[in-house]
Amino acid sequence: MSKYDYDMITIGAGSGGVRAARLAGGYGARSAIVEAERVGGTCVLRGCIPKKLLIYGAHYADHFEDAKNYGWISDPRHDWPTLVDNKNTELDRLSGIYSNILSNNDVDLHEGRGVLADEHTVEVAGKTITSENILIAVGGWPSMPDIPGIEHAISSNEALELSTLPKRMVIVGGGYIAVEFAGIFAGLGVEVTNILRADTVLRGFDEDIRLSLDKEMNNRGINIVSNSMVHSIADEGAKFNLGLENGESLETDLIMYATGRYPNTADLGLENIGVQLKENGSIKVDEWNRTTVPNIYAVGDVTDRIQLTPVAIQEGTAVSETLFNNNPIQVDYGNVPTAVFSNPPIGTVGLTEAEAQEKFDRVDIPLYNYKTHTRKNKFQTIDKRDNIILLEGIFSIYKQNIRDMSDLNIFIDISNKTRKERRMKRDSQKRDRTLESIEHQYTTTVEPMYRKYVEPTKKYSSFIIKEISKSDKGYIKLLEIISTLIK
Repeated sequence: MSKYDYDMITIGAGSGGVRAARLAGGYGARSAIVEAERVGGTCVLRGCIPKKLLIYGAHYADHFEDAKNYGWISDPRHDWPTLVDNKNTELDRLSGIYSNILSNNDVDLHEGRGVLADEHTVEVAGKTITSENILIAVGGWPSMPDIPGIEHAISSNEALELSTLPKRMVIVGGGYIAVEFAGIFAGLGVEVTNILRADTVLRGFDEDIRLSLDKEMNNRGINIVSNSMVHSIADEGAKFNLGLENGESLETDLIMYATGRYPNTADLGLENIGVQLKENGSIKVDEWNRTTVPNIYAVGDVTDRIQLTPVAIQEGTAVSETLFNNNPIQVDYGNVPTAVFSNPPIGTVGLTEAEAQEKFDRVDIPLYNYKTHTRKNKFQTIDKRDNIILLEGIFSIYKQNIRDMSDLNIFIDISNKTRKERRMKRDSQKRDRTLESIEHQYTTTVEPMYRKYVEPTKKYSSFIIKEISKSDKGYIKLLEIISTLIK
């Protein structure tokens, strides 16, 4: 007779937790799961599933527009409450399926918030249950910045439950959630402005993909304000006034933040039993998903490894296979495919171009035509030189730690007129943006940010070269410097 009530208690009934708990039960282990809300977790209730239902709904706008070319005559109108109601009905159905999966595998469901009393004990809803092993799968929660007026903003959670659609909406952030919701609401007729700190969306993806999506978002009427952030939100009754870092202001009817998620580890009792956390609050685990307390495990977003549902499911599988099926499994995090349900959607797997160049001495990069969406029968070959690294970019000497690693810093001091002309040419020819939108962005964002962040770094440079063209002395001097370094 075991001295514990269960062989494994799982805290959190999301995708990873449900997979681990039901496999454990299926293998004959005494399995329980603790959940404070409905069974299903982020993916089923607040993420993948409801978001994709809204995406499917928004895509009909394109279908109706295309239908005109085939002779269909219609004046479609969208009823947002109908979509939300049907979405919620589907989520109820899926949550019920997840509950049945647990029940069919002899998993006990304890409703309420689970708190660790010690390394073998969980307190939930006024009762105490014990287990030889405990798995933490509580996921993450949307993060919101600490700025004046942030109480007026919503996250993706609230965006899924809006009673009505706004006429104008600002979405802050440039990752998966931001670009997906921008596509949803723009497709449903909302005037969307997307504000991001970076130069363009989806940091970490291949540059070609990022620029292509940026272009498509602009083509669909989404106004992208790059290199900026909101520093204050003021409630003005019928609208909100957003103060931007560049000194400009922006009016909107609704503001949504999609600037990341934080691990949901607060008030779980982890600090009382020796489970160590990383600086961002995520749980430290080893290659077996084991925390710093040997019988306590963690999977999914709460570990802040790869925040994808299939990864959490595989991690949950690995825990139960290892503990209860005599089949030790370590999750392989290489070549994990990912999809962004933007408009148009994006899928990728494997190394990015930048990662490949870092890892290998020679990289053959296939060339792709993003206008015709076809692959060219050509490759660009890049040979890595270990003895020299050239770092180019307007912020390349902004951070002191980067400057400290550099042997030589060169500042190209180009006039505002030239910078503007080159920006206008690039964005109009390569990103298909209008001259008016480029002018507005340059005046309100790019130029003020240059004055504030880039120009002051001139004092850290080893050389300052005025204006670059192939005929001037500055260009020749730059080539001489680079040639000397390479040699």
